[in-house]
Amino acid sequence: MRLIKKIIIAETQKGLLFKEQQFLKILPAGVYRFWDWFDQYQVQTVTLTNTLQEEIGKDLLHLAQLHPDAFAEVMTQWETGEQEVGLVYQKNVLKDIKAPGQRGAYWKTQQEIHVDKLDISQDFTVPKKLAALLANAKEDMLRCAALRAIVVATVPENHLGFLTVDGETVATLKSGTHVWWRFNRNIAVTLFDSRLQNMEVNGQEILTKDRVSLRVNLSSTWQIKHAEVVKAELADAKDYLYRELQLALRTVVSTQTLDELLADKNSLNTQVLTIVAGKAAVYGIEVKTVGARDIVLPGEMKAILTQVVEAQKLAEANLIKRQEETQATRSLHNTAKVMEGNPVLLRLKELEILEKITGRINTLNVYGGLEGVMNDMVRLTERSR
Repeated sequence: MRLIKKIIIAETQKGLLFKEQQFLKILPAGVYRFWDWFDQYQVQTVTLTNTLQEEIGKDLLHLAQLHPDAFAEVMTQWETGEQEVGLVYQKNVLKDIKAPGQRGAYWKTQQEIHVDKLDISQDFTVPKKLAALLANAKEDMLRCAALRAIVVATVPENHLGFLTVDGETVATLKSGTHVWWRFNRNIAVTLFDSRLQNMEVNGQEILTKDRVSLRVNLSSTWQIKHAEVVKAELADAKDYLYRELQLALRTVVSTQTLDELLADKNSLNTQVLTIVAGKAAVYGIEVKTVGARDIVLPGEMKAILTQVVEAQKLAEANLIKRQEETQATRSLHNTAKVMEGNPVLLRLKELEILEKITGRINTLNVYGGLEGVMNDMVRLTERSR
């Protein structure tokens, strides 16, 4: 049994004095001696730390809560309510975030620490300055805490966003960055692109009215005009529009023959657009254009169609040839009738023909003078050059 106890408490420590396991007081740094006849006193030393990661243990925290006056000078206690967020500052610099319904304490040292509390029961939007600070946090501790504490959503330009909290749409979001506290609620953001978009409906195998199998590739441009209607009525706007284009294309093609489709492809586009645009408008979607990019025939039908086209072109060529021959004959007939009663014109025509003939020969023998040329006989001799 020791009569005098000597206790040394370092500068970075505090001493907790107990008598018969009951807390008495806190001992600051120093050297202590006291009589202990029956070994009734105990001293527990705790090291003070400036690091926020090493918080005070649960047992010591519970002791501090039982004796708040004794620990008030050496310890900063904090507690967040069920709808409160704690912001931990060290020397007025944000270091950590505490979730709702938590409690803890820090030793009071030269690195002053305090906890500010925010009520998020009604307004759970993170203020812009604080959101920017959390989004650009460089220290690992704050960055990790921010990832656990906030929800960040960016709405691009020409987009519209809808904020859903616990399954209920509560706000419409314009372009920009939005930040909320994620505690005690399930937050989701749905984005809709309000720009002009393109959709391809490729490789649709369809039978025409005359039972010809075609493969049609369709292209369409569309735009979301009323995003709130689209969100309320459609699970997937693109899937809905693709299906309607597909069904409308099948409806139009099945009511026309192959010749009708090939003769006027614009009619196909107009009919499909009319059908789809009316249905899509009910759900907040505007269909701008519809166009059939390709109409592909099967191999056998393509060969037959090629033969038909060749036959048609050949018939057209023969018709044109006959028309030209008829025109030439009619022209000769008209010329003969003009010359029939006019010997001078006939003689001029003969001279014209004679001029053409003489232009292709080397030797020309004339007997009887010009009179022999005109009335008797002309003998022409052509030599090869």
